[in-house]
Amino acid sequence: MLEVAGLTVRYGVVTAVAELDLRVERGEIVVVLGPNGAGKSTLLRTIAGVHRPAAGSVRFDGSALPSGVPENVARRGISLVPEGRRIFGGLTVEENLRLGATPRPRDSEAANLEALYGRFAVLAERRRQVAGTLSGGEQQQLAIARALMAEPRLILYDEPSLGLAPRIVDQIFELIAELRDEGVTSLLVEQNAHRALGLADRGYVLSSGRVIAQGSATELDTTDLTRLYFGDVGAA
Repeated sequence: MLEVAGLTVRYGVVTAVAELDLRVERGEIVVVLGPNGAGKSTLLRTIAGVHRPAAGSVRFDGSALPSGVPENVARRGISLVPEGRRIFGGLTVEENLRLGATPRPRDSEAANLEALYGRFAVLAERRRQVAGTLSGGEQQQLAIARALMAEPRLILYDEPSLGLAPRIVDQIFELIAELRDEGVTSLLVEQNAHRALGLADRGYVLSSGRVIAQGSATELDTTDLTRLYFGDVGAA
């Protein structure tokens, strides 16, 4: 479904992602791991069209994705759940959700909204509430629901468990698994490595913008991730 080949992304003279290759098959959950600054968020934002790569390509269902044009990427069926949720705090829950529907035809918006209220009961109860007053877990549910309003076939999750209580993390990971069962493919960036690998089919480990390990979730879960992230810290 998704093929990233030779991707290089720079911020000025700084290379954030370097010659990166990655693939996601239809129906998979693929996790991207690595220390802070490894290029994980840059990878997702480039796939979503936020950044223009310096080199390489991103293909979705066999055709190139437009770089630097996130609205066109969303129309192709890819939604990003950004790090830190990035909801519109001064708008209501429902206004946030309606903004998520922008890439889709207007005639499907009402049906999608009601379907999501059926899935996210707390959002239905608080549809008129200002989103900035929700708890962190409720805001994360809103961020995922907003992404679903675009009827995506692939969702990019950037640190969905960040700052959440363990009980809420359980709910978020259960939701990602449910969506996979319903046919939504996922590319997941997550610091909670072992928990993410318990959910994923395959994974990649990044360091300094490069893939330094990849394999099945089981293979990576039995790997010394600390050594991969930071090198031989024992020798140091």
